[in-house]
Amino acid sequence: MTIELTDRTEMASSSELDDMFEQMHIPEGYKAEIVEGTIYMAPQRGTHWETIADIYEQLRTRYPRKRVLSDVRIDFPGYLNGFACDVVALAENATKNDKGHPRYQDIEFVAEVISESTGKNDYGPKKTAYAVAEVPVYMIADPCIGRCRVFTHPQNGDYKVDLTLAYGEPIDLTDTVVGLTLATDEFPRD
Repeated sequence: MTIELTDRTEMASSSELDDMFEQMHIPEGYKAEIVEGTIYMAPQRGTHWETIADIYEQLRTRYPRKRVLSDVRIDFPGYLNGFACDVVALAENATKNDKGHPRYQDIEFVAEVISESTGKNDYGPKKTAYAVAEVPVYMIADPCIGRCRVFTHPQNGDYKVDLTLAYGEPIDLTDTVVGLTLATDEFPRD
């Protein structure tokens, strides 16, 4: 489900995003987020959740439980970008903003699991927002084609390194702030 809002390019205030989130009626079993002023709702699938859980469990070998989040609102640079990232790992000294939300400045890793209806956001405006926010590692898992894309080294609003790996191949992040290798051999496929 997509709801179009007015096309504006200026940076939105946090209160605008707060108002939009407060007015949403999210059906059970759906995830909602705001990408460039458009509200997106996508059903949560078993494959989606299993992939998120696998990534979460692997990150927990390095990150304490309170520093690994899923489906928690984080506001990102750009106009009306309030994302509910599938998986986020936060820096050791992470703090919350004045609304009690995690700050994008504290993110070390983001993973998104592709949904057919919202996949274009993961490769487009969300990738741009993560690069502008200088998120060091951004990973996309695509259960439809059985591949992961890993973006690192953000610079000038884009990622300088773009690696594609098939499910089953390890994702070596030991040379990044994440400092571990993620196994993909148990990621489910749609």
